[in-house]
Amino acid sequence: MNGPTTTPSAASTSTPTAAPAPAPNPGPDPSTGAGSFTDRDTDRDRAVAAAVGQGLVGPGEPVVGLLDVVGIRRSAGELRAAFEEFTAPGTPVLHAFAVKAASLVPVLRLLAQEGLGCEVASPGELALARAAGVPASRTVLDSPAKTPAELREALALGIAVNADNPEELARIDRLMSSAPTTAPVGLRVNPQIGGGTIGAMSTATETSKFGVALRDEGARDWVVQAYLERPWLTRLHAHVGSQGMPLELMAEGVRALFGLAEEINEKTQLTGRRQIETLDIGGGLPVNFTSDAVSPTFREYAEALRSAVPGLFSGRYGLVTEFGRSLLAKHGTVVARVEYAKSAGGRPIAITHAGAQVATRTVFVPDAWPIRVEAYDAQGRPKTGAPVSQDIAGPCCFAGDLVAENRLLPLLESGDHAALLDTGAYYFSTHFAYNSLPRPGIYGYAAADDGTVRFATVRTPQTLEELTAESGAAQADALRELE
Repeated sequence: MNGPTTTPSAASTSTPTAAPAPAPNPGPDPSTGAGSFTDRDTDRDRAVAAAVGQGLVGPGEPVVGLLDVVGIRRSAGELRAAFEEFTAPGTPVLHAFAVKAASLVPVLRLLAQEGLGCEVASPGELALARAAGVPASRTVLDSPAKTPAELREALALGIAVNADNPEELARIDRLMSSAPTTAPVGLRVNPQIGGGTIGAMSTATETSKFGVALRDEGARDWVVQAYLERPWLTRLHAHVGSQGMPLELMAEGVRALFGLAEEINEKTQLTGRRQIETLDIGGGLPVNFTSDAVSPTFREYAEALRSAVPGLFSGRYGLVTEFGRSLLAKHGTVVARVEYAKSAGGRPIAITHAGAQVATRTVFVPDAWPIRVEAYDAQGRPKTGAPVSQDIAGPCCFAGDLVAENRLLPLLESGDHAALLDTGAYYFSTHFAYNSLPRPGIYGYAAADDGTVRFATVRTPQTLEELTAESGAAQADALRELE
C-alpha cells in the first residue's frame, strides 16, 4: 500500500489535560512506536502507540481505523497456498475478494497485488474494483437485484455474472440476443441445507432470498433444462452462509453444487459438449472473535472440502472463491479516545467515540457479533491494573450504543483509548451515518523488527464540509422553492 508516512502537525498531538501522568517507564517513541515494549506486546500494540504519538487519533481525531498490511498479505498467501496444495496442477483458480467486507480501494489494490480478484454486488463495488485496477477477467458480479444497466455493463466488459433467479436469466437471454458476449455466465443455486448460528447470515435456508431453491418442487429439473437450452451458461454458483456456519455444513453445500454440476454435464455430454466449466463455491469462512487465534484456517476448510467432495480439486472444474471477512477481520483495529468516564447504577462507563457508526452489527445484535475490547492508556500503551467490570459506550445518541457491556478491563479513564479488535472487515469501512458522525480516517501500518511503525493513508478522515455537502448543502433552498 503506497503512501507517505503520516506526520500530523504538532497541534494534533497535544496531550489532553485530563490524561493521567505518564508512568516512569518512558514508553515508546511517540513518532514511531519504537521503544520500551515487552516481548508480550504485539505489532498492534506498537501501532496503537504510534497512532497516538503521531496524532492519528487524539482530541482532534478521536477515532481511527488501523489495518495491519503484513497480516493482510499473510492471510492472502495462506488462502492461495491452501487451495494450491490440494488442487490439481493447471486448474484455474480465482480467489475473488468480497468487496463488501472492506470497500476501500487501497485494500483492493493490495489484494490484487497478492493475486486476488474481486467479487462485487453493486455498481459502487464494481466502480471500486475498477478504480483499484482489478481486471474484468478477475471480477465476479453477484447481486440479487441487478438492473438491466448493470447486467449490460458487466456483459460488455467481460465480467463473470452469476444470475440469481429465473427472471434475471430471462433478462440475460434478451441481452445476449441483442449483444452477444464472451463473459462467463452462471446461475446461483440454493441447496437449502439449513442455517448456521446467525440466521441473518445464513444464505442456504429453505426460504433464503438468494439463488434458485433446489429442493422446491420442479426447481432442480428447471435448472438442468436451463443449462440444456443455453450453451453459454458455463458456471454454477452457491454460497451457503457466512459467520456461524460450521465447516461440515459449508462442505455439504459445495457437495450439493458439485453433484448438480455432474448431473448437468452428464446430460449435456449426450449432445456432444461438457457444459459447466467452473464452480463458484462462494466464501463465508467463519472468524474466531474470541482470541487472536485464526480458527478455522483456510487449510482446514480446504481439507474439509477434499474429504466431502473428492472430485472438487481433481481439475475437472475451474474454481472461484469469494472470501471476505476471513481475509481481513483479524487485521483491523478501531482505536477510540475515551472522552469521559462516569458511572451509573454503580457501574463505570467509558464514553468513547466508537459506537454504532463503526460497530453497527455489534451494537444492534451484540449476542451474534460480540467483539473484543482492549484498554490503552493516554500514550497508547496497553493499560495495566485490576480488571473492573464496565461498559464501553459509543457517541451515538441512543441508550443502546454500547460496544461492550459489563466487560472486565483495566479501568478506562478520560484520555485513555479503547481498541475494538478483529474489526478489519465490515466495521470502519462500512460506516453507519447515525447522528451525522463523520467517517474516521483509516491507515495501513507495517511494524518493523526494531519496533518502528510506518503508516500509509487508506482513507482520510471525512471533514464536516464533506459531510454537509453529502447531505445536500448545495440544495439548501430546494424545498422552499416548492412553496
